[in-house]
Amino acid sequence: MFTTIRIRKSAVAAVLTVLCLGLIAGGYYYGNGRAWTASAPAAPERIIDMVAGEFSSTQNGKEVEAYVWHPGTVIAEKGETVTLRIRGINGASHPFYIEGTDVKGVVKKGMTTSVTFTPPKEGTYRIICTEHPDAAHNGPMIAYLVVD
Repeated sequence: MFTTIRIRKSAVAAVLTVLCLGLIAGGYYYGNGRAWTASAPAAPERIIDMVAGEFSSTQNGKEVEAYVWHPGTVIAEKGETVTLRIRGINGASHPFYIEGTDVKGVVKKGMTTSVTFTPPKEGTYRIICTEHPDAAHNGPMIAYLVVD
């Protein structure tokens, strides 16, 4: 009877050892040679779709127009990686930059431009089209990225 109990304990210990070694080997293999470590979860990513559009009207027989980003205000969380996907609807080209960052790009009619970045701090960042900076150039074409 004692022999049977010893064999069962030995068998259970052997099975547990093999399972542990398998988990360690699998973790090493699927972890690309890196040991398992506890790490902070990846920062969330937000994808924001926008368009470069135009308002137009006639005033005293003269056409007036203004280019806009739509939506004009977007919101992101602090620490969040943001991807702006901007589709060109009106206007041939809209070179832009995001104030307070190194982010810049060009939106062209019929195409989608994507820029990805993590805002450096909380606040309001202006997305400014340099082609349409003021009323004299059918602007201002400015949107706001609010980071809380």
